[in-house]
Amino acid sequence: MDPSDKHWDDGQVGCWHAISPLCLHNSFRYGRSIPTSVIPVLVTGIHASTLPWPLREKYELHGKAMRVDLFDFDLPEERIALRPVEPRDHARLLVVQPGSPFADRRVDDLPGLLQPGDALVFNDTKVIPAQLEGIRERDDAVAQVSATLHMRVGPDRWKAFLRPGKRVKEGDRIRFGHGGTSCFLGTLDATVAEKGEAGEALLVFDLSGAMLDEAVAAVGHIPLPPYIASKRPDDQRDRTDYQTVYAREEGAVAAPTAGLHFTPQLLERLKEQGIEEHFVTLHVGAGTFLPVKADNTEDHKMHAEIGHVSEATAQALNRVQANGGRIVSVGTTSLRLLESAADEDGTIRPWSGATDIFITPGYRFRAVDVLMTNFHLPRSTLFMLVSAFAGLETMREAYEHAIKERYRFYSYGDASLLFRAPS
Repeated sequence: MDPSDKHWDDGQVGCWHAISPLCLHNSFRYGRSIPTSVIPVLVTGIHASTLPWPLREKYELHGKAMRVDLFDFDLPEERIALRPVEPRDHARLLVVQPGSPFADRRVDDLPGLLQPGDALVFNDTKVIPAQLEGIRERDDAVAQVSATLHMRVGPDRWKAFLRPGKRVKEGDRIRFGHGGTSCFLGTLDATVAEKGEAGEALLVFDLSGAMLDEAVAAVGHIPLPPYIASKRPDDQRDRTDYQTVYAREEGAVAAPTAGLHFTPQLLERLKEQGIEEHFVTLHVGAGTFLPVKADNTEDHKMHAEIGHVSEATAQALNRVQANGGRIVSVGTTSLRLLESAADEDGTIRPWSGATDIFITPGYRFRAVDVLMTNFHLPRSTLFMLVSAFAGLETMREAYEHAIKERYRFYSYGDASLLFRAPS
């Protein structure tokens, strides 16, 4: 007997290993019950990506955990952009809207793609040269150590990712910036106060406050993402290219890359179109570069990032919503901050603090209607976020289209404009 011609009960769980995706689809299509106890067997016994979409949506996307390999895809290496397009707003823009075919546009088409009364929300964080090269000293032994600062937790202390982390232990001294290029006799010394997981450590510097800021700015490098840094060193041009034109609040160690596409001329055209602009601050951490190594999303740990939404901005965005306008988030960083600050009913509150919000399919968006974002890495938390926003199958198809049409990917690459899928 064909398994799809039966009703299933919990005593027949073992049969599921032999059921084809077609049989599963038929069971779902004709309304036959599928016991919840078989779901773990289903996920492990049959590769999740082979399941029919209605079944996968019903039994995976609305749960807490999802298989990370659902968010995998193959990207040709030549699609990774190593430099931005010039001028910035001539980057390509893939428009993804429910019920409409994909549209290949350009970023400078944005004023015609939005409506008067909509509000763009930008992240005004400013990237600091947070990549430090140093020498670890322990008794008479020395070793080369790299540190990527990712969250400031005090006037004299930063959390950082160290490479190689195994060379460092608590109590070690690390001497950064001894090339004679900074003030304070060219020194920037720190003590490893704590060690965490995955190479993370707490560094306590000998300098504090503005003096520490000045020393980091003098000896540090722009922390280019690994997929760029592995192919070329950073240079003076990156100090401009890897910064938005409206950056003003220092503290990020990675750029809010969707904002890199905006020029003063484009911002002026958007204003003339009756589209509002508002700013929030989320200091992007180096954790944004970390791959998801877990097999399912529930086991992944997000690193917290510090953000701020002012009372004036919250009130302005609530007025936009009340007047029928749309909240258009420029980048996933702005979106994550707005969703952290929003109530269940979508009201945005003034907000300040750390957020480690992790958005995967099944999340109900509260505040953001439209998202402009670059193309992200496979198996990344950011590809999970856009899949939650526009739909997993839609985003897989959109990325296939982008690869076929030779869009440029990642931080210096092209962008997409995503309209939120119906809940």
